[in-house]
Amino acid sequence: MSRISLVAGRIALSLPTIFGVIVISFLLTRALPGDPAAYFAGPTATPESIAEIRHSLGLDRSLPVQFLAYLQDLATGDLGRSISTGQSVLSDLLTRLPASLELTFLALLISLLVAIPAGILAATRPDGIVDQATRFLVTAGVSLPTFFTGLLLLFIFYFKLGWAPSPLGRLDILYLPPPQLTGFYLVDSLLAGDFETFRAALAQLALPAITLALFTMAPIARMTRAAMIAALGSEYIRTARAAGLSRRKVLFVYALRNALLPVVTTLGMVFSFALGANVLVEKVFAWPGIGSYAVDALISSDYAAVQGFVLTMALLFVTLNLLIDILYTLLDPRIAHES
Repeated sequence: MSRISLVAGRIALSLPTIFGVIVISFLLTRALPGDPAAYFAGPTATPESIAEIRHSLGLDRSLPVQFLAYLQDLATGDLGRSISTGQSVLSDLLTRLPASLELTFLALLISLLVAIPAGILAATRPDGIVDQATRFLVTAGVSLPTFFTGLLLLFIFYFKLGWAPSPLGRLDILYLPPPQLTGFYLVDSLLAGDFETFRAALAQLALPAITLALFTMAPIARMTRAAMIAALGSEYIRTARAAGLSRRKVLFVYALRNALLPVVTTLGMVFSFALGANVLVEKVFAWPGIGSYAVDALISSDYAAVQGFVLTMALLFVTLNLLIDILYTLLDPRIAHES
């Protein structure tokens, strides 16, 4: 089977998943406590005004009718209007999504740069100093909650040392956002040649990204170590060593390439976990991402915003799994032929 057919098959299989997410998110949001019409009307509203708002929002109709109307809106790209912000949910998500993705991507980059070399060194020297340090990193990463790590880093680097800027979002109030091309402040400031804004954006992003990276390092380092130990103990590695190949070639060409498949699988799961952990990190650092947007929407029983957030997350997960499948075929072409 060609790679194009493989991708088309994966997309077709993902459609029932997306529809299931739409159904479940619709039903769960209706089960949320609170009345969005009463929240929108305010504490001094009369029952008549609340009933009028409920009618204008379509909440007085039956669930099947509401669901069909929701599907019709989705077909036209309309995710509804948020009662919290007064803006369309689509525009809110498009505004906030780059902030969450920039934070997640930088955290994953830091994790990969630290966890994969640490896992490789730990596998080549079992029970050594690097191996013990990697085990400590894994234990600390899975044990410490992200909000605790974030508050601890803020206490040390902001309150005590004064090295970090105040946690007030993506940029300090003294700087203007760069011209929006990708929505990523680091990328946009570099494209605009504004290195001062780049440094300011990186300073704001450093502590949130490190906080999230400490959480995501643990599974990547653990899987890299386990996969490398399994690869180094395999028959083909012993054959390669017996053939007189250099240690570097055996380690990085043969062992690491075969160990990358489970690491890629772990990376996909870690990305999903990181998007979920973003909620706490964004709240600690006042980061204007979709995680904090979803929390505010849940508190106010904002149905449209919650449904838009869940649907966005589902599409991100499906896209990520598709990219992992494609990466699998690049790392191991046998997968495409076996499929």
